[in-house]
Parts: sequence; C-alpha cells; structure tokens
Amino acid sequence: MTLLLALMKKELLALFRDVNGLAALLLMPVLFIVIMSLALKDVYNPPTKTLNYAVENKDDGLLSTILLDKWRKDHGDAKALSIDWQKDLLAGKLKYVIQIDAQSSETLAQVQIAPNANNKASIHLLVEPSMDKAMLASLQAQLSGLVSGIQVQTLRTIIATQVQTSATTPTSDTETKLPDLVDVQRSSAAQMTPTSVQQNVPAWLVFGMFFVMSAMSGLWLIERENGVTARLHSFGVPDSTLLLSKIVPYLGVNALQAVLMLTVGVWLMPLLGADALQLAGIHWSALILVIATISLAAVGLALLVACLVQTQAQAGAVVPILNVLMAAIGGIMVPKFVMPTFMQHLAELSPMNWGLEGLLTVLLRQGDVIAVAPYATRLTIFAILTFVLALIILRRKN
Repeated sequence: MTLLLALMKKELLALFRDVNGLAALLLMPVLFIVIMSLALKDVYNPPTKTLNYAVENKDDGLLSTILLDKWRKDHGDAKALSIDWQKDLLAGKLKYVIQIDAQSSETLAQVQIAPNANNKASIHLLVEPSMDKAMLASLQAQLSGLVSGIQVQTLRTIIATQVQTSATTPTSDTETKLPDLVDVQRSSAAQMTPTSVQQNVPAWLVFGMFFVMSAMSGLWLIERENGVTARLHSFGVPDSTLLLSKIVPYLGVNALQAVLMLTVGVWLMPLLGADALQLAGIHWSALILVIATISLAAVGLALLVACLVQTQAQAGAVVPILNVLMAAIGGIMVPKFVMPTFMQHLAELSPMNWGLEGLLTVLLRQGDVIAVAPYATRLTIFAILTFVLALIILRRKN
C-alpha cells in the first residue's frame, strides 16, 4: 500500500508540473461547451420571436383579427408594409410576410370534418430566400397551430350554442365551456425543454474525460524514455501496481473536469446569453454513478493506448484520431437523433455514446440509478477489459 501511494504521489507531481497539459485537459472541453452551445443555440430553439415581419391583411372579418392579435402577442408588432415590400423581403430586410386573403374569416369559420381537397389556402406565409429550414418549419407550425386553434374554438362555440338552445331545462347564467381537446406536454417530471446546453455539456464532458488519453500516454512515454519505468521494474514493482498507481490520479482529474463543466453549464452559460443547464430534480446518485463509470472507462482506455504506443509521434497521431472517431460515431459532435438509422446503430458501439446516453438519461429524462444501470454496466465492463488488456501487453513487453 505504501508503494502504491508513493507511485500515485509521483503521478500527481508529474501531472501538476505539466501545467500546459493540465490546462488543456480542463479548459479544452470548457471551450467546446461554450462555443458549441452558443453556435447551436438557435438550432434547438429557433429565434422566430425576434424576426422582422409584416402583414398584408385583405380581410376585415373578426377571425383574421383574432389570428393577428394572437400572433402579435408571441412575435411582437409587425413592421409597416411598404409599397415595395417584395423587394424588402427579397433583400432580407423583412424575414417574412403574412398575407391574409379577403373573406378569410368566413373560410376559418367553415369548420369541416373532411375539407374539400380543392380548397385553396387563404393565409400565406412568404419568407425571405435564405431562411433556415428549421426556422421556416417552426414558423409554419406556429401559424398552422394558430389557424387550427381558431377553427377548433369556432367548432366548440357552435357545439356549445347548439347544446344551450336544445336543452329542455333552463341553463345557468354561467358560460358554457368545453374542455380543451388536446393538451401537449413533454414526458418529463420537470417539463424540461431540451436546449443546446443540455446537449453540449454532457457531450463535451464525456469527450473531455476520454481526452486523458493524451496526457497519460505522453507522461508514460516520457517515463519510459527517461528510464523511470525500467528502474521501477528493477525494484520489483509489479505491473499491476504500476497501472493502478495511474488510475486514481486521473480519476481525480476527470472528477475535477466534471465539476468544472457542470459549473460552466449552470452559471457561466446564462451570463453569455445561452440557456442554463438544469440540475433541479435530478437523481444525484445516478449522475455520480454515470460520471464515475465514464471516468473508469476513459482511464482504462488511456492505459491501453499508453501501453500500445511506442513513440511520441505515434501517441500524437493515434490519440487524437481515436478520440475524434469515437466522438463522431458516438453522438458527441453530431447528436444521435439527427443521424440516419444505420449510424444510430453504429453509435451504440462507442463507449462515448454509452456515457452520453447515461448523462442524458439523468439530465433530461429524470432517470434514476436503475435507469442508468445498463450504461454504467457497459462502461464498467469496458474499463475492466481495457485494464486487463493493458496489463497483458505490459507484461509481454517486460
């Protein structure tokens, strides 16, 4: 035990003496979180409420007025419609124009169960040429939702009127109100809305933990070139003890990374204009379990790579490529839900994906220890296998 503690102290001293390497381990994933969260903010939440728009209303009915009032509450006041508004739209000065044809209120009031396929739309959404597809889809969905809501409300009013007039007994003076037909909620106890921060903090947290491969392989090669490893073997230090002495210090580095990145997500990102990472109501025991097993898997793989590489040039080439490939396949750089089906199946082979899914289960799906157990089990098995392989390789070399 004394020998193991002495070797761990040696490893910590080597880590803290390499200030640049330690700073890279801690700050690199933080920079990724900040940059990617800000860059992808509008992908998860298109800023449709801040776009300049105008309205061309040729209808003087009540329902079109109601529609525009509702739209104004969510998107602000419309800009004045100029004579050359088509040119403004083409140049991007206006992001979109809502056109309402004459007698649109009558069309909205004609609630039909099976509308005629030949009916032409009376409300038009004209957008500027360069508008992003996600933003266009969001605007279209919001406008369609308002139109459908007005039609449903019209139908409810008609039904309520018929019920009142056909009743055999006098109705009360209170207004008849039918229940809402549809109630939409996310399936989460906290009703949490996914944001770029919710995706990027867990993703780059996992990536940062696996990046310890770079530091470990570098220090391992330096010790080998300086003869430190050979001297330790001459003193009778077992290979297993040598490997174990490197596990705890790097587990500590990973724990520090996790605390730092969660802190950035909770407190720094809101100051930069992004959404905050929501930790309220999560199962902390499940979060700690996932982070611990991710760290074990990352350190285990780092030990294996350190035992395999022979030179600094090999480490400089193999480690970044391996990290980037696992991140690209595992849903770190590209979210898994936007991948095609075969890529989603391929992602499930990456240890980074196991860690990411475990974190998302805790942070977004309110998962407990039982929910994250499958991911934690895979990561633990992976850590054991890599450690055993590293030990076998090290013994063969010696």
